[in-house]
Amino acid sequence: MKFSRSLLLTFVAAAAVVSTSCSDHGSPTAPAAPQQISADLIGDLTYGLQGLLLQCTPMPAYHASQVIGPDGGTLVIGPHTFTVPRGALTSPVLITADAPHDNLNRVIFQPEGLTFRTPAALTMSYANCQGLGSLLPKHIAYTNDLLQILSFINSIDNIFTNKVTGQVNHFSEYVLSW
Repeated sequence: MKFSRSLLLTFVAAAAVVSTSCSDHGSPTAPAAPQQISADLIGDLTYGLQGLLLQCTPMPAYHASQVIGPDGGTLVIGPHTFTVPRGALTSPVLITADAPHDNLNRVIFQPEGLTFRTPAALTMSYANCQGLGSLLPKHIAYTNDLLQILSFINSIDNIFTNKVTGQVNHFSEYVLSW
């Protein structure tokens, strides 16, 4: 029995040496060549400078506006909703939101810079998104005008409804990312 174990170990070691010596790894001190990922696998992703934005099938452009005050309220922007809780604003404010016809699910709010005493809730749909990015956990990202991610807001991804909800403390532009 000992003879067969040592013979088996010798065979496995020899097979390992042969298989590694026959492959083309370059020189022993050269860094490993980077593996390329198929564009078909990640075709639904855009690489931003600071993160990944979720690519989606474009939806129609949506626009909504409503005066929301201290009692709170909800604004519906196509498949997205924005809910301001009671007490988040001290006076009535005309809030506008635009979700442009784009391959990114994003919402642009006005007046820019408006802050809330308690966080409002932005719920964004990704029902029109498919591929690898739609399978990974999603977040709502705060971006600049060039769509560079500045930060991620606290978000909860509900894969059963295909929606992400995040806490918004101020107005700017928000985009779905993973």
